[in-house]
Amino acid sequence: MKYNMKNIAVFASGEGTNAQSLIDHFKLSEKGRVVVVVCSNPNANVIKRAKNANIPILLIDKIKFKETTELLEELKKQKVDFIVLAGFLWLIPSYLTKAYPNRIVNIHPALLPKYGGKGMYGSNVHKAVVANKEKESGISIHYVNEHYDEGKLILQAKCDLNENDTAESLAEKIHKLEQEHYARTIDKLLN
Repeated sequence: MKYNMKNIAVFASGEGTNAQSLIDHFKLSEKGRVVVVVCSNPNANVIKRAKNANIPILLIDKIKFKETTELLEELKKQKVDFIVLAGFLWLIPSYLTKAYPNRIVNIHPALLPKYGGKGMYGSNVHKAVVANKEKESGISIHYVNEHYDEGKLILQAKCDLNENDTAESLAEKIHKLEQEHYARTIDKLLN
């Protein structure tokens, strides 16, 4: 079955492992392709990953991101249909959530609504989960609205924790879940 190919913008701020799995997945997909990587950190490794995949990079600064709609104009030029956050740490402004209703998706490294909100990302989340002696954690894939980690849930996947788990060992378990589920879930959403 031939799909109407969707153009995807990946927003990332760091290492880019989730961005890489999205880039790799959509190279082979008939449903979508990554057409631009939007990055808020000029030193982020995701920039190298995008360059290696011949994907244009759009470096943004916080003032333009929050106080102008230049980014939206650029996304329109690139004919972006869908935005996927992959380790992007800034709150998405309302001009983007209004322009892309239910077409901006994020992955969070915990089972929302627990351990969500401002400042809850990466190792901060894993340290809090371990410190609170949780028996399970996981990932939450959700739509993005104007509030951190409050958009409608799309999918959650869980992993068990034991008393020997550290923030580092939990991070490895979460990373496996991200790699297993994120690109496939986005693929399904593009239908």
